[in-house]
Amino acid sequence: MSSHDLQSAVASDRKHLIHPLHHPSAHVAPKVWVKGEGSILTDMEGNQYLDGLSGLWNVNVGHGRKELADAAARQMETLAYASGYIGSTNLNAIVLAERLAALTYPEINAFFFTSGGGESTDSAIKTARFYWKTKGKPDKTKVISRELGYHGVTLAAMSATGMSGYWPMFEPRVPGFIHIASPYPYFFNHGFEPSERSPTPGLGAANLLEDAILAEGADTVAAFIAEPIQGAGGVIVPQDDYFPRIRKICDQYDVLFIADEVITGFGRTGTWFGLEHWGVAPDIMEFAKGVTSGYVPLGGIGVNDAIKDAIDSADPAKRWMHAYTYSGHPTTCAVALANLDYMEQHDLVTQAAETGAHLQAGLSSLQSNHPKVGEARGMGMMGALELMEDREARVKLNPEAKTGEKLHQEATKRGLWSRTRDDVYVLAPPLTTTRDEIDRIIHILDESLTAVGC
Repeated sequence: MSSHDLQSAVASDRKHLIHPLHHPSAHVAPKVWVKGEGSILTDMEGNQYLDGLSGLWNVNVGHGRKELADAAARQMETLAYASGYIGSTNLNAIVLAERLAALTYPEINAFFFTSGGGESTDSAIKTARFYWKTKGKPDKTKVISRELGYHGVTLAAMSATGMSGYWPMFEPRVPGFIHIASPYPYFFNHGFEPSERSPTPGLGAANLLEDAILAEGADTVAAFIAEPIQGAGGVIVPQDDYFPRIRKICDQYDVLFIADEVITGFGRTGTWFGLEHWGVAPDIMEFAKGVTSGYVPLGGIGVNDAIKDAIDSADPAKRWMHAYTYSGHPTTCAVALANLDYMEQHDLVTQAAETGAHLQAGLSSLQSNHPKVGEARGMGMMGALELMEDREARVKLNPEAKTGEKLHQEATKRGLWSRTRDDVYVLAPPLTTTRDEIDRIIHILDESLTAVGC
């Protein structure tokens, strides 16, 4: 990039690059990022911005950590790559799997590595189908997920993703995917009518899973997949009794519970993994993003002992025929290990809980001071502001007004970079973000909400 000025760089970008969610109309004046340090991003013009989304929910330890860069360089000089296919292995992959077994849910003790979250979703789905075939239940292939859930955009992951905007131009979707409503308390709890079966909104939302299993036939459903907190859907924190009931339903009907911890893993919510808040463990756990803090691409799945045993004891002719070239990549695993070292040495999970409480308090103050902030919500170092026309009646803003987009523009002008989902402004700053930086984020949002008439 040193040979480009800003104008020529943007022109070359428009000619040669296709971006995620690409359309030129949304890429008129892109930021050309050239540096990251801590919680600060610097663009090609020298402008600095608070990174309100940790890159894309992933730079948990902050930008510019030399420890991670050094780990990558050392490994590349020694053994940059080696195949992880059966018959080969490497020490970094072994140590990382061992380390994850100690960090994750006690039930999860074996790991398969991918290059990111979408691959992790596909791996989890295939593994669930494989498991039921080994158990003599080959018809258990369907996957139930939730509206506003995001699980990636490979073809199968896109079919599990419950955000319909990702579907139309790539349909037909993979068959066998069913969506139930999100527990979304701001809307689901509003006007909820309790019953003997569902005395609380959380139980009512969870019982939608049972309804779907019964409608499809339990002997056809392989798995239920859910994020502990729905991230891209708008930082939706479920009711406290939701996941304990989900776990019981999955057990009752022999449905595997897949937790998509791609965003909520590795300290984001103030615990190492998101489901810990509700005392629930999954059968399969997906991860990515925070495992390397985005410094290099790495993801994976962890499986419980029963699934590992099914993989190990299968007939060789019916083995788990799933593979990626970069599974267990020595360099990415080295960076993951350095990332975990950094997190533990700086006690970032505790810091995320403490600084996260400060973030949540700041967001709540914005709800108190701005009538069109319908709800401020979140957990740990992830949060959201839901903009509404009428917060009490749950009347949404006119989508044509693009208020969320305008809020993003105003915040960017003032030095805060993040994203929106329609009229929901989301935040997930690095776990290393200071209280003073959180205060700056809240101040910028306070001014920006006033500027857009909220």
